[in-house]
Amino acid sequence: QVQLEESGGGLVQAGGSLRLSCAASGRTFSSYTMGWFRQAPGKEREFVAGIRWRGGITGYADSVRGRFTISRDNAKNTVYLQMNSLKPEDTAVYYCAATPKSFQVVLTSRAMDYWGKGTLVTVSS
Repeated sequence: QVQLEESGGGLVQAGGSLRLSCAASGRTFSSYTMGWFRQAPGKEREFVAGIRWRGGITGYADSVRGRFTISRDNAKNTVYLQMNSLKPEDTAVYYCAATPKSFQVVLTSRAMDYWGKGTLVTVSS
């Protein structure tokens, strides 16, 4: 059974940085696509970044490209989201997700099969 556990959220001032982690277990993830999504209060869940575990190909939402970086550590079975130059509009619950489906540059929520419980990121102005 796939389990995804996010960590690293918290409160940060605008312009600051945070690194989110997603510890994955229950499968061999070498053929998986992993993604980060976020959901702000009153808004729909949206794609943030994705990575193909094998080869490390990545994709980003326009709103975070150049500020956020997704990466993975094979030895630790962990996916990271490094978030720099944070803005108040980045405030949201951030979710890690996984699917055995083929990687797409832009992922959709309905394409993902497994989800973590989320971690809250709050950016103060």
